[in-house]
Amino acid sequence: MFTTVGRWCARRPKRVVAAWLLLLAAVLTAVGVFGRVTSEAVSIPGSDSQAARDIGDRAFPGSASGKQPVLLHTPADAAALTAPDAVAAVRAAAKAVAAVPHVVAVTTPYDPAGGAAGAGAGAAAGAGAAAGAMSADGHTAYLSVELDVTGREVTPGITSAVLAAAAPATAAGIEVTPGGFLAAAVDKGSTGHSEAIGLGTALLILTLTLGSLVAAGLPLLAGIIGLGIALPVLGLVGHLMDVPQAGETIAAMIGLGVGIDYTLFGLTRFRDLRAAGIGIEDAAVRTTAGSGKSVAFAGSAVVAALAGLALGGLPLLYALALAPAIAVVTALGVNLTLLPAVLVLLGKRLTPKPAAAAPAGRPRGWGRIAALVAARPWPLLLAGLALLGTLAAPAAGLHLGQLDAGSKAGGTMSRTAYDRMAAAFGPGANGVLQVVDVLPTPAQGTPAQGTSAQGTSAQGTAGSADPRLAAVTTALRGAEGVATVSPPVVAADGRTVRWQVTPTTAPSDPATSALVRRLRSDVLPAAVAAAGAAGSGQVLHVGGTPAAQADLNARIAQRMPLVVGFVLTVAGLLLLLAFRSPIVALKAAVMNLVSVAAAYGVLTAVFQHGWGARLIGLEGAVPIPGYVPLLMFAVLFGLSMDYEVFLLSAVRENYLRERDNRRAVVAGLAGTGRIISSAALIMVAVFLSYLLSDDPIVKMFGIGLATAVALDATIVRGLLVPSTMVLLGDGNWWLPGWLDRLLPHLDIEGDDHSEGDDRTTAHPAAIPTAAEAGAEAEAGAEAGAR
Repeated sequence: MFTTVGRWCARRPKRVVAAWLLLLAAVLTAVGVFGRVTSEAVSIPGSDSQAARDIGDRAFPGSASGKQPVLLHTPADAAALTAPDAVAAVRAAAKAVAAVPHVVAVTTPYDPAGGAAGAGAGAAAGAGAAAGAMSADGHTAYLSVELDVTGREVTPGITSAVLAAAAPATAAGIEVTPGGFLAAAVDKGSTGHSEAIGLGTALLILTLTLGSLVAAGLPLLAGIIGLGIALPVLGLVGHLMDVPQAGETIAAMIGLGVGIDYTLFGLTRFRDLRAAGIGIEDAAVRTTAGSGKSVAFAGSAVVAALAGLALGGLPLLYALALAPAIAVVTALGVNLTLLPAVLVLLGKRLTPKPAAAAPAGRPRGWGRIAALVAARPWPLLLAGLALLGTLAAPAAGLHLGQLDAGSKAGGTMSRTAYDRMAAAFGPGANGVLQVVDVLPTPAQGTPAQGTSAQGTSAQGTAGSADPRLAAVTTALRGAEGVATVSPPVVAADGRTVRWQVTPTTAPSDPATSALVRRLRSDVLPAAVAAAGAAGSGQVLHVGGTPAAQADLNARIAQRMPLVVGFVLTVAGLLLLLAFRSPIVALKAAVMNLVSVAAAYGVLTAVFQHGWGARLIGLEGAVPIPGYVPLLMFAVLFGLSMDYEVFLLSAVRENYLRERDNRRAVVAGLAGTGRIISSAALIMVAVFLSYLLSDDPIVKMFGIGLATAVALDATIVRGLLVPSTMVLLGDGNWWLPGWLDRLLPHLDIEGDDHSEGDDRTTAHPAAIPTAAEAGAEAEAGAEAGAR
């Protein structure tokens, strides 16, 4: 199949290039027309917080966006917002904001129902600050703005229009800062500078590796085209499902990295074939049949590992898995179809100049490292494990947390709104909890069913006479960690009740998550019990952003063993199919776990403990959300297959030829070390370039992925894998007879032009000794033996 695809594209290069350019233009046009959409909404099916949200949305219908705060602030030495001139200016601004397109309602802090959502971008629709919308000193307040669009559809243009309409307040010396979705829309910064730096660094590395500017530009071109298609497609997918901004950025990181690496592997194969005298078209075809096959295998492993996230049972994980999967699939398409076409068009300019034969004698570079590893496997194995163990140690204290707008970079709109809300109303005002109660019978004193839901204040006063509601209100107000509790608000159906509970701590504070657990397990059940027979049948739920984040982390912690087991199983089976060796597959899984553990350790040290956090643009330690280590695990296991397949393919090919395990390991490492290290260096440069982003999540993935890839390509592939293979000897290739008969014969290394009959697909035990190894590998093996 790969030969057929490669030959078809190689014989029609201009058509293939035109088709890809047409596809690029089509997706760019589509995203220009419909827009690119991201959303930070979190849905957790089956959770208590989701039940609270769903019940609240049905019983208390509101606008599509919920209430979004627009912070108003005057300095301490200026007039308060309660001064007549300030009141007039705020009311004029509110009237102007109400006339902005998509705005359906504006509530001022002077209105009776002045409550609004917290300043965090993920604030729950309709959540209100129980103490009102005016601070005690009168210098901070907020408007509550409701829109006819959902959070994912709020654009920077809407935010700009709201700010412009608030000019009367600004003219009166009042500082106006939108929060919630309005701020999040503006704070969605571009990562274009990161991509530019990553591409520039990659160009330098490729030029030094390939010795040709034209050859170095080809992997970059492939990466850019792949990214130019994958990101617009992902932006369009955002219209159909909630895709967080971090997912788009991770897709860019992974897509650019694998796009360049996959093309580099193919280009290296093409140049080797051309140097051997193979014609341009045949070399392009054989590149697709050989390197393209290995790349397809490795890319499929990445997608399969990401698919394991579906076992998490969370829409957020579906989106975070789909985003990089789209980028990887696009990179595979470019490598298998566009690359052979471009190789034919640029074949003469990509052909390397004849190189002088390497002088005989002691090996150099990776050949020398390979010889050293073969000569001293135990010391180097133990040294490598000690280093990785040291790096992994902090991971033992890894705790899953949650971020809020307080983790945003200083000066961003979200951070400014968050800080002012916290200073004026307490840190918990940014993460108000919703307690929802469904009564078996209508609340006592509730207006007749069918009354308009707009009279929420009157309904709350009437419903508070019910002893069931009074018991809950008293219990909530007496709970540790609760700052304020609103009166109960009874819905039009007379049975659904909602309280707004403001914690004393910030949404990201572990104490807030502890409060959620306490309310669910102790406080609310005790309140129902205190009501006696009257409380029988009450169903209480705790919702709001902090509760949803706590449920998210709990669900991830519960499902993580299942996801990890799936990814390990898939990776092991793929390697078993590829190399027909249980030992190789098991060893690869263990090595991958070691490198991932080291990456987790660095992640914990930098972000949870704050070691060196200021060096990457953070003000200090920040919590690590639960989905970060889970997604990182799947991505890293998939990416590690690239280097695993490339190295083991070379080792196995040499073993099939020589039947000498030590020589095969030395020759395989010597032959692939340079290209693996170059590819890894490119990927590390791409990942680290994203540290320029203000988003802590992006920084986490940048540090974690860069650390894991760097360790994987050096310590793991350079020391641990070859040293264990030398120690295991021919046991590397042991395969029980029953499993040999059961496994299909796959050839992920050959290009369908291999000499001999079936040497690359048969199990090594069935292969007779054949030709000699290359000069450098032989010298390395002899040096290792000595």
